[in-house]
Amino acid sequence: MQEKNIAVFVDYDNIEIGVKSTLSREFAVGVVLDALKERGQIVAKFAYANWSRQEGATRQMAENAVQMVQRIPSPRGDKNGADINLALDALEMAFTHSHVNAFAIVSGDSDFVPLVNKLKEYGKTVFIVGGKAFTSTILQQNCHEFVSYESLLDDRPAASSKGHHRDNKPFHKEQRDRDRDRDRDVKREPGGAEHKDRPPQQQQQQRQRPAPLDLSQAMPLVERALEVLERRSVQPQLGLLKSTMLQLSPAFNERAYGAHSFSEFVERMKAADYVKVTGSGGRYIIERKGGSVQEIPPAKPEDALPPLRDVLETHRLDMEEGVPAASLESWFIEEIEGFDLKKFGFQSFAEFLNFAQDRLVVRVEASEERGLMSYLGAEFYPPAPPPAPVRTEQEEEEDDGPQPIVRGQPSYLEPNAKPVSPRARKKRAPSAADGNKAPAPRKTAVRKRKPAE
Repeated sequence: MQEKNIAVFVDYDNIEIGVKSTLSREFAVGVVLDALKERGQIVAKFAYANWSRQEGATRQMAENAVQMVQRIPSPRGDKNGADINLALDALEMAFTHSHVNAFAIVSGDSDFVPLVNKLKEYGKTVFIVGGKAFTSTILQQNCHEFVSYESLLDDRPAASSKGHHRDNKPFHKEQRDRDRDRDRDVKREPGGAEHKDRPPQQQQQQRQRPAPLDLSQAMPLVERALEVLERRSVQPQLGLLKSTMLQLSPAFNERAYGAHSFSEFVERMKAADYVKVTGSGGRYIIERKGGSVQEIPPAKPEDALPPLRDVLETHRLDMEEGVPAASLESWFIEEIEGFDLKKFGFQSFAEFLNFAQDRLVVRVEASEERGLMSYLGAEFYPPAPPPAPVRTEQEEEEDDGPQPIVRGQPSYLEPNAKPVSPRARKKRAPSAADGNKAPAPRKTAVRKRKPAE
């Protein structure tokens, strides 16, 4: 297999506000670069932002040798300025650097879908790095592999953050130092608020990735991939199975199910008696179980939308002005009893809102001041019916009904009617329609007698 030479393009404004609003963390570019190094060799790194307003981020970019591209906003504003610059530079590199065969777009903006499709047309492998809670599902499903930022977070309890290493994945030093600095800043807040005084849910969100999903959620994808390999008459080995699963669903990530590697993911499926696994030492052969593994198939993500519509309709007046996503989540939990989002494949409520946004049920906006805000989607504002067409006098006359047929007079409805010229109209015989005019006397021929001989 050809080695991947990866060019990394970071839409810093988008990824920074997305991570901060959904995970209450600071974006760490080093964590992303470490994940991409596992997939190939990084040959270029660019980040786009107005760096005059991002003084704290310039240090980590310099430490990771990321080239910072300055974006100066125009006086009239340029909301998509970074998107356009990034797309142009990525396409230029695709044309001029033939050795670059893979591109990593670090952003969650759906505006990059055309760029992703164009890079794929030129035979480039495209990775998307972003949060599952703010990256468009359309963007996730149209790349070759989606790397969720949540899966890159440390999953240790907050109490054990003293520099220890967990199994097979050391805690990133840069992120650990940033967390320590943030804890120190919290202790200096007015009123002496300590980190331990924060709500437990917020502490967990800052320190840990979302809770893992049940393995049963992944089984439909696993079975479909195994069926594809069987039809190709290919032996379903470990690496081939994962690559086939990524072809079918680029957003798949074994870390979402609590596994640190794909081999561990397969081991867990084997322990749950979902698949047959033979071989050892990483040379696994995976086979399907006879019959259906699950008596009840897992619910589809779309099945979670009707309860959300009910909650939005109940609080429609509040949603008109926009409410924090946390408030909407509390309403949802209170009014929909026993509802578990994990059964539908969502690890967090923010991820569920992101899915609902692509279905036009809600609209989500992230801001540094207000956090993650939710509004009613376009579904609740159906377009007005088109205005009735204005009828002309000619159209109204034509719709008065069929014209009467008068014998002897031309009519466009009379069968085989022929146009009558003005000269022929003068010479035509009068008819009953001429009124009281007497008909012209009929001339009779007089036969002359022969004289008698």
